[in-house]
Amino acid sequence: FSTAITITEQPVSVSVPVGYSFTLRCRAQGRSSLQYQWFCQYQSDCRLIPGATNQDLPIVAEQTQLYTCRVNDLHRNAVFSDWVKVEVHQCVARGLPPRLWQGEPVIVLNPQEQQVELGQPLQLQCAAMGVPAPSYQWYRNGNLLEQQKRKKLRITHTRVSDSGTYLCCASNSHGEHWSNAVDVHIGEILPPAEHLQLFFLLVFVSATGKIALLVGNNRYQHHPNLMAPVRDVFELRHLLEHLGFQVVSLLD
Repeated sequence: FSTAITITEQPVSVSVPVGYSFTLRCRAQGRSSLQYQWFCQYQSDCRLIPGATNQDLPIVAEQTQLYTCRVNDLHRNAVFSDWVKVEVHQCVARGLPPRLWQGEPVIVLNPQEQQVELGQPLQLQCAAMGVPAPSYQWYRNGNLLEQQKRKKLRITHTRVSDSGTYLCCASNSHGEHWSNAVDVHIGEILPPAEHLQLFFLLVFVSATGKIALLVGNNRYQHHPNLMAPVRDVFELRHLLEHLGFQVVSLLD
């Protein structure tokens, strides 16, 4: 029975710079002598690691892979350890840990400031090295975000309340490290042409005279077609005429 073997120490995931040397460990107890065999998985390819038949698996980090250890006894009982991830960072010149690095978190990728249109998805990303691999916790305006505990913060449909200052804390048994704080603005983003139309409209409305010029252009040379400029000009014309303006409308 598989319960004849108990894994007493599971290997742990790590996040390290390329070329870093470390050891994955697995320990088990059984009713007879035990044998160990390590496996690795890269993308969809899972393979046995030749000669990796010890409790400890020394690794020189080259690429991100998954690892597991099979433990079996002389009675055909076998169990597998947890799958663990060895995440390897190729370009970490700025976040490279010091020579005396003990595995405490080191931020290697900070989130970036963003402006997102209302209702559109938001994604922020943070990454840190650490042994064991750090866990992540995101905050907005200093408040903990209960559901955001991964490297990537994702909000599928943004609301105005999602605006604010975001930062991420990476932590493991050696300590914690905080990312840079970045501002995220959620709101309607007008295309440049619509910004220009709005600007001219405000100028004319605030002017002392009662003459308004409306320009609706649906065929910009270097800009995608707008949603409904002709309809907008028609509606604004009636609104301004109701306010006592003489309106000149130009289309395309």
